[in-house]
Amino acid sequence: MDGLRDRYLNYARLEQGLAKKTIEAYASDLMRFIRYVETLGITEPRELTRNCVLGFVEQLAEEGLVARSRARTLSALRRMIAFAAAHHWLESDPLEAISTPRQGLGLPKVLRTDETEALLAAVDTSTPLGLRDRAMIELLYGSGLRVSELVGLPLSGFDIQAGLLRVVGKGNKERVVPVGESASAAVQAYLREGRPRLLGGHPDRDRAIFLSRRRSSMTRQNFFLMLRKLAREAGIPQERVSPHVLRHAFATDLLEGGADLRSIQAMLGHSDLSTTQIYTHVSRGRLRETVEERHPRGSGKPRGR
Repeated sequence: MDGLRDRYLNYARLEQGLAKKTIEAYASDLMRFIRYVETLGITEPRELTRNCVLGFVEQLAEEGLVARSRARTLSALRRMIAFAAAHHWLESDPLEAISTPRQGLGLPKVLRTDETEALLAAVDTSTPLGLRDRAMIELLYGSGLRVSELVGLPLSGFDIQAGLLRVVGKGNKERVVPVGESASAAVQAYLREGRPRLLGGHPDRDRAIFLSRRRSSMTRQNFFLMLRKLAREAGIPQERVSPHVLRHAFATDLLEGGADLRSIQAMLGHSDLSTTQIYTHVSRGRLRETVEERHPRGSGKPRGR
């Protein structure tokens, strides 16, 4: 069974081009399934039955796994089974008539504009780390990046003059994201005053925009902990603050400001929009104007007018 999992994951990565994070999640989900069927004495794909899959699904529910996570696990399992069937390694479909767990249509958590302002106000910009933190929060909230995109930004990805970021998102898809006036100013202040002090004369090996106190690239975990700390200082419940919540706040505030969904969808880099569609349906100028005119951290007027 481990061999089947490894072959499928290689296929998913090399042939289907699934994102690294998706591959990692599927690897974990499939390992959980394999360890379960091993307790039943199953070691070969052809030994899989509908009953063993049903037992696995019931165990996930008993362990308290939420519907969304159970659905993802079952999706990974369906893909691996389809791969095995295509190679004639199965005698029957063990997932036949097994439905995906229903998920509630939960609304995303968002911060109010005043709460976001309080979070920003809690940053001490008299230190290089504070300048970095302010720039990261401004950029996350002002451009709607994913946290993995934020911490992975290279110096070459920020066009200061044009006010644009070149971002590599899920599935290695590249998109161009406009940067609002406040975010641009915060990033420039950090690059001018904070980042050189963090380097302290040492070689700039990573060439990442955002550095840790150890002069290496920031990590998602470090950024998450920093956000939670600032939330405490701002008097905001910690459970309400995360990188993804700020991404939602970006989209919500734009929408409430009158921005159209197509522009927001393009800037968020959702999977159903390719880079080509961004250039075809939404021009760079339109994206830039949307942020400047509609977002609370924009200048309030179109660039260049």
